[in-house]
Amino acid sequence: MVSNRQSGDEGEKEVIKLILCPNCDKKLMLLPPDYPLFDVQCTGCSFRAQVKTNKSKPKKEIFGAGWQIMEKVLKSGFITPPLITNFKWKDKTGTHQEIRFYPFVTKKNLKKYKLPAHARRANYWMFNYVGLDILPHFVIYKK
Repeated sequence: MVSNRQSGDEGEKEVIKLILCPNCDKKLMLLPPDYPLFDVQCTGCSFRAQVKTNKSKPKKEIFGAGWQIMEKVLKSGFITPPLITNFKWKDKTGTHQEIRFYPFVTKKNLKKYKLPAHARRANYWMFNYVGLDILPHFVIYKK
């Protein structure tokens, strides 16, 4: 079975293969593993983004990441990083994929929660991205 980490890593590689920078149309590249906040950056400009892969149709809520670094960024006055979502799913008509770009994710689109005491990372604060169904976005790849 593929772990969430492996699925996310594969999704990031797929994104840099399938799309160009939404800002300048140059190639995107991966940032090092565990780089804080961002997964990809442009090879030609200062664009960076978080990438989230989901094996589902586009939906209004997806897993985010650890809250601690996001909270520090927001308290420092910076905005939430741009988000690229890579949705992949199968249905009766075949295999589908939709990559979306959310250039501006507001603080109200982040839902903080604590992992339960029995979780592997007990009592760790996380966040989900919420309201993606109504948040302005661009579909930058569709299959």
